[in-house]
Amino acid sequence: MAFCKWSVIGFCALSFGQRAITTQQGTMQQLAVFSTSAAGGVDEETLTELIRAADITGSDDTQLGNDTITCLANGIAYETAIHIDTNGDTAGNTAGDADTLLSALRPMADAAGIDVNIVPAGGRRKKLLIADMDSTIITSESLDDMAVMAGLEDKVLPVTRRAMNGELDFTAALDERIALFAGQPASLMTDALADASMTAGAQTLVRTMQANGAHCYLISGGFTAITGPIAAACGFDGHHANILDVEDGKLTGTVARPILDGDAKLHFMKHYCAELGLGREQVAAVGDGSNDLAMLSHASFGVAFHGKPSLRQTISMQLNHTDLTGLLYIQGYRQQDFVSG
Repeated sequence: MAFCKWSVIGFCALSFGQRAITTQQGTMQQLAVFSTSAAGGVDEETLTELIRAADITGSDDTQLGNDTITCLANGIAYETAIHIDTNGDTAGNTAGDADTLLSALRPMADAAGIDVNIVPAGGRRKKLLIADMDSTIITSESLDDMAVMAGLEDKVLPVTRRAMNGELDFTAALDERIALFAGQPASLMTDALADASMTAGAQTLVRTMQANGAHCYLISGGFTAITGPIAAACGFDGHHANILDVEDGKLTGTVARPILDGDAKLHFMKHYCAELGLGREQVAAVGDGSNDLAMLSHASFGVAFHGKPSLRQTISMQLNHTDLTGLLYIQGYRQQDFVSG
């Protein structure tokens, strides 16, 4: 039985989770979410092994489309329920709590190019999205792109890698890199914008959440000259980023204060929660670098998207193999609910 038809969409998310099952005292309904963007698709045998490893269905019958698995999108997304015993046991599973179950499943899933996440079944659809830009909403680091154009890649790119992995102070690393651009044409920002590519699923993520009552903001440690057009193209409600100082059409090598760092991202998240009257349980966030750690930790659904190693060590909800539509399936959206750009 072939259940993923890759020639059309090239993305398969297998979301096992929300069902109308009465929970007993001491148990909490959870979702186990499997997803991949691998060109070859998910091997059915591998998927079956993952389901049985979690004992999600409580049965040897793991065919997609049976009574225990609900289809979110034909050939793309499915869900069923597991229950975590709050006293320390997993109902129908000897692996223990959610973290233990995730630790057992993720190595097997990663080896097959599949993401696995376990999330609460209740309150899936969030009302606020806070997203990073570089290497999240767009596929590259805009400052690195500017460095390549200016012939500064050997000095800039290594610092970017270390800063995004949490090895360097964000502000100090940003100042160090921007100083190298003193005297360079400000048009580098426009050129980097022209070369930027939107990450697959970015517009669909934003517009689908907005169509369902969510507010979406782009909060970046990058630069407003780039976040503005990207936010508009993607449909965000607003954006915040750093401002590069310019004089006579040239970069001065300095960044306007205050610097938008990881703490500032968390500040903006809390600001919009207060403005909209939302609690943290109604917030989703997505980012890839160490400067996203604070906001991802605060959000109910904080997703490390193809995250740097240091971020993956800390943030349990991860999409390492999928595009951004994976965050919609995590929230329980069906493909027919999607709003495309």
